Amino acid sequence: MNYKNPSLPISKRVADLLGRMTLAEKVGQCVQFFVLPETRESIKQQIRQNGLGSRILNESNLAGALTLRIAEVEDLNELQRVAVEETRLGIPLLYGRDVIHGHRTIFPIPLSMAATFDPSAVEQAFEIAAQEASAVGVHWSFAPMLDIARDARWGRIIEGFGEDPYLAAQLAAAAVHGFQGDLNPQGYYAKGRLMACAKHYIGYGAAEGGRDYNTAEISDNTLRNIYLPSYRAAVRAGVGSVMSAFEDLNGESASGSHYLLTELLKQELGFQGFIVSDWGSISDLITHRLAADEREAARLGMQAGVDMDMCSPCYPQYLADLVEKGEILIERLDDAIHRILTAKFQLGLFEHPYTPTPAQDEKLLHRHMAATRRTAARGMVLLQNNGVLPLTKDHQKIAVVGPFADHRRPLLGSWINDGVPGETATLFEAIKAACPQAEIWTAPSELNDEILDVAARADVVILAVGESNNRNGENSCVADLRLPAGQEDLIRAAGSLGKPLVLVVFSGRPLVLTDVIRHTDAILYAWHPGTMGAHAAADILFGEVNPSGRLPVTFLRHTGQVPFHYNAKSTGRWVSEYHDVPSKPLFPFGFGLSYTTFEYSDLQLPAEVAFGQPVQVSVAVSNTGSRVGEAVVQCYLQDCVSRTTRPVRELKGFQRVLLQPGEARRIKFRLGLEELSYYGPGSQWVCDPGDFKVWVGADSNATLEGKFTVR
Repeated sequence: MNYKNPSLPISKRVADLLGRMTLAEKVGQCVQFFVLPETRESIKQQIRQNGLGSRILNESNLAGALTLRIAEVEDLNELQRVAVEETRLGIPLLYGRDVIHGHRTIFPIPLSMAATFDPSAVEQAFEIAAQEASAVGVHWSFAPMLDIARDARWGRIIEGFGEDPYLAAQLAAAAVHGFQGDLNPQGYYAKGRLMACAKHYIGYGAAEGGRDYNTAEISDNTLRNIYLPSYRAAVRAGVGSVMSAFEDLNGESASGSHYLLTELLKQELGFQGFIVSDWGSISDLITHRLAADEREAARLGMQAGVDMDMCSPCYPQYLADLVEKGEILIERLDDAIHRILTAKFQLGLFEHPYTPTPAQDEKLLHRHMAATRRTAARGMVLLQNNGVLPLTKDHQKIAVVGPFADHRRPLLGSWINDGVPGETATLFEAIKAACPQAEIWTAPSELNDEILDVAARADVVILAVGESNNRNGENSCVADLRLPAGQEDLIRAAGSLGKPLVLVVFSGRPLVLTDVIRHTDAILYAWHPGTMGAHAAADILFGEVNPSGRLPVTFLRHTGQVPFHYNAKSTGRWVSEYHDVPSKPLFPFGFGLSYTTFEYSDLQLPAEVAFGQPVQVSVAVSNTGSRVGEAVVQCYLQDCVSRTTRPVRELKGFQRVLLQPGEARRIKFRLGLEELSYYGPGSQWVCDPGDFKVWVGADSNATLEGKFTVR
């Protein structure tokens, strides 16, 4: 049997195997299932009959809010043995798992990783996650999430890379490469890698009201210019799979749209992998009232382009009948099977279907912990500092108090099923470890009187506030972006004590801090920073690490400003203002303070370029402070006159640069045709001749400006 010959090209192996399969066996490969103790034996029997495609290693569609440990290797090998040794063709199962921001070693949430503005750090994080997860039997991760999110009320904003399509695209490619690495010349994944899954395609982050699973309305112009670039980058990086979304988009289900899934993704973008539905999103076509029943939902999903049905009865029960009656063309089904089998061959599952018992490598785990500590620190954003930070270690009495001062689990965020909360230090423990000679006090988090009593006796107060892991993630949306009840009162009371007050905010979304800023001396936005996050925060608080994180989302003054994003379009007549709050954000996209200062000067760029020629932009960046630090140099662009309305400015380049005190360096950006183009009239990508403005600086409010003309 040629498909079992590893010396043959994958395409020939797939073709040989596909030609041997019955209709029932083909349908089986389109099915992803989950296993409960009471269904285990029946699942085994289904595998024996015709084989099945994939097992999702979760037991609930809300696994991100739960703690559901991965099945033991023996369990995975047992079902795999049934598929490989007790079926006619021996097609192995594909094991998928939500490895969102780490496996055993939990990295900061993806929104925090985006704040690093560092693709190399993101790639390393996903590579480590792949190493750890693949060692225990995972073949496929349902990440990275590439939804652009402009509404922080949406709980799943934590899983993505923020509001900007350019930043998200750079990090999408990094995440995919971190998971998958490079295929070898024969087309196989290397050992220790996972297949990635770009999700949730597409527009899921635009759900009305920030409510999960809700309707979204996105024009084709905005869809392609804002929401598509991160997926295009993932496809270019070779992502092996894409997950179709839950929501109703522009009047059709994102999991039932032939335009989105086949015409745009597979044909126009040239996606070669397979599409898996989100959990039950094929049967959700009935909920959307686009299908009358499960049979019709199966027809719509397969015709639209969904190759594998995650955890619904639609494909397994009705797909064969639909093909037999000619309602689904066999060519369409064969295309789906070809894509799924190709992935299984690329992962080497036919040669190595079983997972050996993993051995614990303490040295490797230590290196992984060090990596997540570095990444967590790089993603933390210093929002305010009147000079109190960095703290000196000669403080004799430090109060580390607040609702998250001495708690572990919230620091990890959601989607950490395989993390070990016991390996996570609390902020209180991390401060004690960083400053062992000082007196470090804490107090019960639920008793404000005791918190304030401890704070009143200290030389400096570190107040840990924010959100628990249960307040964000899937199906965890909020209507109010302020701190949870009681925390603002606590901050005001602590601020009235007259002691230096440092606020450390643990959160999965950008919160509204307008009413607390004036009561604090410094604010470190730590996000949900992962296993080593508390130690990373201590590194910054005591100056072992100079903060260099930058905001990947805009921080609002008021929830009523939603939706707000820096790359808005020019409005008619004049700038729209509110009567009751300023229209400007509290902190702009790209913002972040340092313990040193940087100066941007001498912007150089050509006055004119010919159409199609790249524009070379350079700027001098100087460290004008007394500490070594990293600047995150950001380049923004405006098309001055365009054929459709365009943003007032768009990020088109960024670089991190480490500078010694007094050091200056020239940073260069290359703006090519892709950076100058947009999706415009006639459903075409266009580059307008005429004038363009360029700004380079520390955030999206950069004022160092230049101009060039495309002839």
